[in-house]
Amino acid sequence: MSPVRTAPAALTVGDAALRTQYLAEVLELLYPAPCAVDGSPGERIAEYLVVPDARRPRLLVPSGSRKVAAAAVRRYAEPQSRAARLKRDAVVAALRTGASSVLLRDRIRVTGPIGESIDGYLRTALGRDLAVSVHIGPARANRKPVLQLISPDGETFGFGKMGTGPLTQRLVKAETNALVALGKSGLTKLTVPTVLHGGQWRGSQILVQSALPVWLPRAPLAPRRLTAAMLDIAGCCGYSTGTLAGSTYWHELRGRLAAVQDRPEGAQLLSAAELLATHAGRTTLRYGAWHGDWAPWNMANLADALLVWDWERFATGVPVGFDAVHHDLQRRIQSTGDAAGAVESTVRKAGELLAPFGVDAGARELTALLYLVDLAARYLTDRQAEAGARLGVLGTWLLPVLIRRVEEL
Repeated sequence: MSPVRTAPAALTVGDAALRTQYLAEVLELLYPAPCAVDGSPGERIAEYLVVPDARRPRLLVPSGSRKVAAAAVRRYAEPQSRAARLKRDAVVAALRTGASSVLLRDRIRVTGPIGESIDGYLRTALGRDLAVSVHIGPARANRKPVLQLISPDGETFGFGKMGTGPLTQRLVKAETNALVALGKSGLTKLTVPTVLHGGQWRGSQILVQSALPVWLPRAPLAPRRLTAAMLDIAGCCGYSTGTLAGSTYWHELRGRLAAVQDRPEGAQLLSAAELLATHAGRTTLRYGAWHGDWAPWNMANLADALLVWDWERFATGVPVGFDAVHHDLQRRIQSTGDAAGAVESTVRKAGELLAPFGVDAGARELTALLYLVDLAARYLTDRQAEAGARLGVLGTWLLPVLIRRVEEL
């Protein structure tokens, strides 16, 4: 199968080569035999433009309609920098005017019986005509095909996720359950997607959720609004109170740590966690729900709504304030690139971060350190290092700070 041009020798390693390889894997999942993605004769299912090109694939854009193609690029995600927005806008303009052949030279033509394709499955499941745009993400253990669903008139009405292996199947199913529960919880401070469809197709777990209007103009986000939204989630399933050592949370976390203790980083993490429990096991904490990955790129603040998505890590019964610590850490890593320094700064700021959540002054650093243990356990359980994730090796940033801070308690 040769869905894209061969990359030059200089790009056969690193992220470009990994993305190209992943593109081939995704196409095989979306269009399994007897479908073909090499332009073979037969009924055409779809034709995609590769953005920006086949050597660095990031987005597959359906080429059958200028309006649909432009919507696929314009409404997928909001670029984080002015330069990225200018590049995005140039591509959108080229697609709208028909000049895209100059900028986007690589195409993928899919042929075969449409009933055997993801397009056919989604059209039947949702009962409507649609075009599919496909995101090609960076290497991560939890990477999965993400599909933008676009109506014939250019409306982005949904996003689909495909869980294709044990980890991503579990995450997609967990997000489906989370969105159903959140839809019934009476949230008032934030907006979450609704479930349009959940099911299985050819061994993959499928979730289709409504599209939040992330393309609308953004507004500055006041810290008070963010805190109110996080508290809305924290209490959406009720609260409980108890000591760390006697909590269900600690019991479950201890089990996750035991499962990874056969690896050097896992053994270090378990040792640090047990020392933490020895120091602070009798501390009383309040437990609630958390998003699980409340980072700047998983939210958008509009004038009249705070939109939050990617709920696959949602969980209940965790120490209140985890979302605030996670958001601060991810924001610092994104802005500075210094992951170890970000961990240090976030722990140092725990008192300020957690005061609005009603966490007792004596439990704030403990809560921040527990969050780090929890995050590290996730990375090890998911095998992020083996998947090539940028921060997968915990010994280079998270573990040294965590161990030292626990020893200093």
